[in-house]
Amino acid sequence: MPHTKISEFDPVAFLASSGLGRRIVQYKANGTLFTQGSAADCVFYLQKGRAKLTVVSKAGKEATITLIAAGDFVGEESVTAIAGMHMSTATAITACSALKIERKEMMRVIHDEHAFSDIFVAFLLERSMRTQADLVDQLFNSSERRLARILLLMADFGKPGEPETMIPRITQETLADMIGTTRSRVSFFMNRFRKMGFINYNGRIHVHKSLLNVVLHDQRPGANSMSAALLDTKREKSQSAKVASTSVREP
Repeated sequence: MPHTKISEFDPVAFLASSGLGRRIVQYKANGTLFTQGSAADCVFYLQKGRAKLTVVSKAGKEATITLIAAGDFVGEESVTAIAGMHMSTATAITACSALKIERKEMMRVIHDEHAFSDIFVAFLLERSMRTQADLVDQLFNSSERRLARILLLMADFGKPGEPETMIPRITQETLADMIGTTRSRVSFFMNRFRKMGFINYNGRIHVHKSLLNVVLHDQRPGANSMSAALLDTKREKSQSAKVASTSVREP
């Protein structure tokens, strides 16, 4: 009898097509993939477009925590040992196409298909490293450098291939949420970046490679700009002087 050849699993084909336990869904800009507090019962793989993850505090304040690009998974909390709820809201920034994978099918393919689990684990590691980098960015970098880094990430600088220097439409309020500052400060930095030729924008932002200088070399525009290290040193000296002055006045 002729041998029946068993076809090998193709993760690229799996993520590009509908099938048992998965279907392709389309979202218009501002469409919602899932909401904070809803049942975490599926994982999305973004095929095209851009999306964002936001959280809302008990006081009603909304913050954008990360941006999602084509090739990213979102809703990965659905594959935890005990299914719970989504801790954030995923919203399309542009028109999006996504593969919606049910929890049961996602768990099956992770366990049964090593080629797929390798891709998923690599994504989780990259997401973890990105989260750590975001935390370090918030703790140690100025809001100006944080803004430059976000713009470069949105333009895909540092990823294989040519960067997409024209980034999707995004409001200054959203950028302010992401870097932890005010809209007026974002507007100030954006105007400064534009004057120095780091970006162009007229509705959409066009990012130039020269913006890397702000992140890598701290070359901020302006004659009176100082490096973050120098600013920190000045603050420490000022605080020391205040302590010394207080000590002298004490009886």
